[in-house]
Amino acid sequence: MPTQPLSDAELAGQPAAYWTGVAYEALIAYIRAQQAARGYTQPQFWLLRNLSVNDISPDGAGMTLADLREAMAAYLRPEDDLAAEAEGLVARGWLNRDADNRLWLTPEGERARVDLARNAPAIRAALHKGIDDADYVTTVKVLQRLIRNAGGTVA
Repeated sequence: MPTQPLSDAELAGQPAAYWTGVAYEALIAYIRAQQAARGYTQPQFWLLRNLSVNDISPDGAGMTLADLREAMAAYLRPEDDLAAEAEGLVARGWLNRDADNRLWLTPEGERARVDLARNAPAIRAALHKGIDDADYVTTVKVLQRLIRNAGGTVA
């Protein structure tokens, strides 16, 4: 794709799939770099969230790695190693494992989840710098329409 600025007419002819792919990779790389600089990984944060009754988990019950992979299937990346990520959280005392190999969030893990969640507004603000909320909403609505036009569903 061209590296020089394109006119609006040229942009209108650009493939959405290309630009959404470039945006996805850049956004994920930025978010993960910001989280790494703060001492944790995105998959670790997802593990904490999925095991917390105060976040994604409906009941706070322990889950196996297979259960967690299934719960996170829509957003895990191929390079994400949940077993290694979980071991890192067990070593920190944020998760523990029971006799049935289910992972459980510890009280320290819940406190960590709350602390880590406080990073999200700053990361979001940096990504949204110079983008008006109305423009952002329009962009999301356009993406949703593209998804529906392609036969996909919008949650």
